[in-house]
Amino acid sequence: MACVTQQHSPNSAAGPQTIAIFGANSEIGAQVALRMAPGNRLMLAGRRLDDLKVQAAALREAGAAEVRYFFFDATSTHTHAEIIEEIEAVASIDTALAMFGVLGDQERAEVSGEEVHKILHTDFTAQAVLLTELTYRMKQRGRGTVVAFSSIAGARVRRPNYVYGSAKAGLDGFCQGMQDALQHTGVRLLLVRPGFVIGRMTQGMDPAPFSTTPDVVAQATVDAIADGKTRDLWVPGTLRVLAAIMQVVPRWLWRRAPR
Repeated sequence: MACVTQQHSPNSAAGPQTIAIFGANSEIGAQVALRMAPGNRLMLAGRRLDDLKVQAAALREAGAAEVRYFFFDATSTHTHAEIIEEIEAVASIDTALAMFGVLGDQERAEVSGEEVHKILHTDFTAQAVLLTELTYRMKQRGRGTVVAFSSIAGARVRRPNYVYGSAKAGLDGFCQGMQDALQHTGVRLLLVRPGFVIGRMTQGMDPAPFSTTPDVVAQATVDAIADGKTRDLWVPGTLRVLAAIMQVVPRWLWRRAPR
């Protein structure tokens, strides 16, 4: 696997924290990395190494103690343990974020099992595998934070995007069970549930109500990581109420819901 190192003197007397971002090429991942850079060691994992090289330089300028980047294809789940071991050969991961995913093509998914597989594998299976590999190692150390990203789309699956929504619903349920299993282990799983995020993945789509942006999601995530207690984060917070209301909408009305 490709790996490049860039170093900068730590800004913290206590030494840098090791932050691993899986899917660092994503817009939210890049924003999180920039906010967590000062004084910390950043491990960037993604598919576009040229982009990661540019990102690493920016993080060094932002005050990162050290930056390394690795090739990571989330869909190749058999490589997840290997990439984690490669990162932890440098330093044990203190905080890890799983920030990859695909929206997919709903219309194509209704006629193509291959498209269904791509969406479900990336947005559920690959996420679950990575979270399991990460938390297994952290539990042995008795410390660590893992961040996963669900979505309002998973709160109640809707007709217009039921393949993506079902993947997020599955991930959400998996993470809730994992949160319970991690009680008293010293490991925290932070589950972030953003609304419609205006960015590359949703380009050309009309923003939904309570839309947000990558920088807003990133800042809320970094703040929640820092407080050390939050387990569930809605962005924006009003989505928590909306999600509760969604559960009581009659099925005949719900199936008419627009995207």
